[in-house]
Amino acid sequence: MSKVLILHGLNGSDYPHWQSHLAQKLIKNNHTVSFPQFPNRDNPNLDQWLKYLNEEMQHFQPDIVVCHSLANILWFHYVQRYNITNIKKLMLVSPVSLNIQLKEIESFFPYTLPYTLKADLSIMVGSDNDPYITIDELYTLQNILQIGLKILPNAGHINTDSGYGKLDCAYDWVVS
Repeated sequence: MSKVLILHGLNGSDYPHWQSHLAQKLIKNNHTVSFPQFPNRDNPNLDQWLKYLNEEMQHFQPDIVVCHSLANILWFHYVQRYNITNIKKLMLVSPVSLNIQLKEIESFFPYTLPYTLKADLSIMVGSDNDPYITIDELYTLQNILQIGLKILPNAGHINTDSGYGKLDCAYDWVVS
């Protein structure tokens, strides 16, 4: 069975967020899951989160990583700063724009896109009406990263506020 690391964004992904459902379903089906809670999740600091992620990566050694929102940007920084071996799968859900202006996450910006995502297989999932990134930016990001893209119509930021307590396609992709 796979070892899945689930990384939340700003404010966490507490139940009933789809990441919580994903963790629960994976555990029920005998997968090993790590769903760490980053420090100061309501006012995150990039250096703190990178250190925390690095410790978790070294300890847990996942096969699969699932990122939501700010965790995507965290992953971009991480693969550029740390020498890691490839994971099997990477899922990037609802990344945020390069141009977003939120005081709470300013330490994560600016960021540059990595030349590699350090994954054998990667996919990005976004929405056509996400308030934190435009659909044109999603397509640009897809082209630069050279990964698959699944667009969910009218899904907002693909979180509890936009009606996503479950995201069955995430589970299906992780276990496929």
